[in-house]
Amino acid sequence: MTEFAAVVTDIRLESQMAGVARWQISLDNTAFGAGDTGVLEAVAPSGVRLVVPVLEIALDDDGHVWHVVQKPLGAGTAVTGRVS
Repeated sequence: MTEFAAVVTDIRLESQMAGVARWQISLDNTAFGAGDTGVLEAVAPSGVRLVVPVLEIALDDDGHVWHVVQKPLGAGTAVTGRVS
């Protein structure tokens, strides 16, 4: 398992069907690559630990890595990524 620290730099809605949203999260650095899955962990201002599964990795036309998730994390959020 590979672990790394990063900060969320951007988030965008990928899709929404039957009330289920999928988001794409951009990080300032990542160890995730095509075909990888894992989790992003963050701590909310309330102190609650958030574990957000990374469902897949999407690459845009510029080769930028987007982490596809079902729970959004705001820009500026510090995360620990774990690639499984």
